[in-house]
Amino acid sequence: MAKEELKPVYIEAFDLDDAWFQAISNILEEGHVYTITRGSYEGQKRLEFDYVTIKIKNPAHQIIPLVPEGSGIPAPTSMEYIHSYLSYLLTGQKTETEDYTYGERLVDAKVRVRQMIDGREMVKEMPLEVNQIEEVIKIYKTQGHGTNQAIMEIGMPSDIKLNDPPCLRLIDTRVRYGKLHFFPYFRSWDLWGGFPSNLGGLELVKQYMAEEIGVQNGEIIASSKGLHLYDYSWDLAKQRTGKLDIEIR
Repeated sequence: MAKEELKPVYIEAFDLDDAWFQAISNILEEGHVYTITRGSYEGQKRLEFDYVTIKIKNPAHQIIPLVPEGSGIPAPTSMEYIHSYLSYLLTGQKTETEDYTYGERLVDAKVRVRQMIDGREMVKEMPLEVNQIEEVIKIYKTQGHGTNQAIMEIGMPSDIKLNDPPCLRLIDTRVRYGKLHFFPYFRSWDLWGGFPSNLGGLELVKQYMAEEIGVQNGEIIASSKGLHLYDYSWDLAKQRTGKLDIEIR
């Protein structure tokens, strides 16, 4: 019996539209099918890469995926949605039902502390008083580009106890060759709808930061050990890529 081992996949794409298309095409052939035993959509089947790295050379060129007219395939996202998603990334606002937002972790992170007050357990939020986006801009503007310390973290150790911990865990950055580049890592990542919206929003954040730093806008190299397609989108993926004869099992 042949020894089973992980199969990392590397994709090199021109823009975000190309990256989405190539990822969908590749996962239909390289993905692993399993049933979710814990987490969102428990009990549902998922087609997932073992690990994937996606290099996007010109993410600003075509941000949203192009879907052929008349195909009947619903667009996975829109520029209107991505612009609204941008406020989710750049502000610390959240609802009472949300444990966190990406924007809160980036610009107004808080630590939640449980305390006993008058015999009742109360949760208190303690602000860390750091805006990571502005700090990264400040580092590059005042201390030069020769650093590996300009990383923005979403995840916290306590997230392991959440029912829905953040999918995006960190956004590493680098200024090289006169351009600002992003290196996001997702622990879990919905390829059909999440991928184009997430990267579209991050691309707009990158453009803003590059302008503030005074450099050109660069590449995105994203990675994940959990980039996946839920079973409800398998037929859509086959239709979009023309791989109608592939059997997923």
